[in-house]
Amino acid sequence: MVSASIVSAPFPADVGIRVAFEEALAGYREGGLPIGAALLVRGEVIARGRNRRVQDGNPILHAEMSCFRNAGRLPASVYREATLYSTLSPCYMCSGAALLFGVPRMVVGESRTILAADDWLRSRGMDVTVADDPACYELLQRFIREQPAVWAEDIGEAGTQGKYDHSPGGAAG
Repeated sequence: MVSASIVSAPFPADVGIRVAFEEALAGYREGGLPIGAALLVRGEVIARGRNRRVQDGNPILHAEMSCFRNAGRLPASVYREATLYSTLSPCYMCSGAALLFGVPRMVVGESRTILAADDWLRSRGMDVTVADDPACYELLQRFIREQPAVWAEDIGEAGTQGKYDHSPGGAAG
């Protein structure tokens, strides 16, 4: 269970969000960004991952990318039945990977902190559900208060003004 000293919100009830949140919490405890992901097929967890940018010094190792890496090589038929869970609205890099692999569904823990590529994924036929999970939101907000410079670096300075706009003429994120 989540320590009351880290978040006061209840532990996520949905199994996919719960696994992703466990990864986010582990990342937080390691000093990294508290963003987690899980890949489920027919309710079974086949992979999990967390943002490891800080821990590994790897600029592309977001939670979803870490999850895909941990899944290893899978046939396309597995991805076509999968649901990707992420504690935070995914960036365009991670969203592109999910589309490339043919993942048809994504469940997002929260998109209040940043609404990134949810609508873009929907426009390309992916079923995207936002759970608006209080624990996911609270953990990330705590991290942002504690380490604003690391947060700003991870999202390309855009989030410090609450922006993440990749439309023509928008602020790059």
